[in-house]
Amino acid sequence: MTSSAGPDDSALAGPVRTCVGCRQRAARSELLRVTAGSDGSTGQTVVLPDPDATAPGRGAHLHPTPGCYDLAVRRKAFARALRLAGVGGRSSAPVGDYVGSLASSNRTAPTTRDWSSSS
Repeated sequence: MTSSAGPDDSALAGPVRTCVGCRQRAARSELLRVTAGSDGSTGQTVVLPDPDATAPGRGAHLHPTPGCYDLAVRRKAFARALRLAGVGGRSSAPVGDYVGSLASSNRTAPTTRDWSSSS
């Protein structure tokens, strides 16, 4: 019996998941889990970030980058991966906001390296 795992998969530690945006495989710890949930105010089903990976139900995984998020939205991958009936009215805005906040916090994070002591 042959394995469908590629040569890169053996280097990944722990569980491996596929990003619904770019379709690349990565360690589960590198990806953001998203789930379908209720928005609370209107009761409509929306796609929500699950950074702790503790929400019940079916989940999908995504690199926490704006590029992968945009690809997933363009491909309508959230509805397909989460098996949501019908794509109309499904908002993934909470995931976009979360990914955007991660990207902006990474840009403004100070570096911890002391460049003055480099040789």
